[in-house]
Amino acid sequence: MDPHLLRTYVTVARLASFSEAARELGYTQSAVSQHIAALEQDLKTALLTRRPVAPTAAGARLLEHARPLLLRLEAARAEVVRIAATPAQGLTLAVTATALDRRTAGALPHAGVTLTVLPRDEVPAAVASGAADLGLVDGLAAPSDPLNLPDVAPLTARGVAEEPVAVLLPEGHPLASRDGLRLGDLVDARWLDAPGAALPLDRLRTANGSAGFRPTLRYDGADLRTLATLAAAGHGLALLPLSAARAAAGTVAVPLTAPRVVHRTELLHAGALRGAAAELAARLDVTRS
Repeated sequence: MDPHLLRTYVTVARLASFSEAARELGYTQSAVSQHIAALEQDLKTALLTRRPVAPTAAGARLLEHARPLLLRLEAARAEVVRIAATPAQGLTLAVTATALDRRTAGALPHAGVTLTVLPRDEVPAAVASGAADLGLVDGLAAPSDPLNLPDVAPLTARGVAEEPVAVLLPEGHPLASRDGLRLGDLVDARWLDAPGAALPLDRLRTANGSAGFRPTLRYDGADLRTLATLAAAGHGLALLPLSAARAAAGTVAVPLTAPRVVHRTELLHAGALRGAAAELAARLDVTRS
């Protein structure tokens, strides 16, 4: 299959429009139609219905294969370009806002690192596409259990840190004097919806096995100080790694006692590790022990 045709197909399926895909890709609508027709002829089956534009059963199956394939092609290109452009040492690291603690940050080299903060679901794609050499992603998990990550491409994930989680409360909150809190007791509380800075509310619902956790304010940033300011002002609660919650000014961090979950951080990479990436992976393994 021609990857150019495959890329056009994925774009049309994602946007559900030939004209929108043509605009995004910089092609004419006629060229996009020709690409889809050529791919359907090659595979000898219809991939899209036209009104509305939607994948057929065969087209949906192709999408499952196409996205990882295109990511690996992008990764190959990015790695070759990076090696050619920067033969010296260098490391690009994609992280979530709460993936770095003092120990993992201390393992980073003191020079040649580019750090990019991304939403949790985008870190695996950045590593798979070659936009980042390594990823540090975090989330809620049972102790020693792996994270449930998007299946974007074959990636290696290794756990590098686990720590307790805590509920971030404003000072003076009725629950601020507690030694511990149960997640089930907070289902009807006011929560901050801050997926880029705190542990996402959908993960709280999954961990508690129930609905609830109603958001009262949406924060789309990744700055923990802003999150703490919102929590301190009474706009809602947030769940954070214990170390991050304790560092938030104007708030109180109360450990979560049930369910038994931890904040887990994993290192992601594609293929064999070399150079600075291998060095960092080795340091993080040492850090964990």
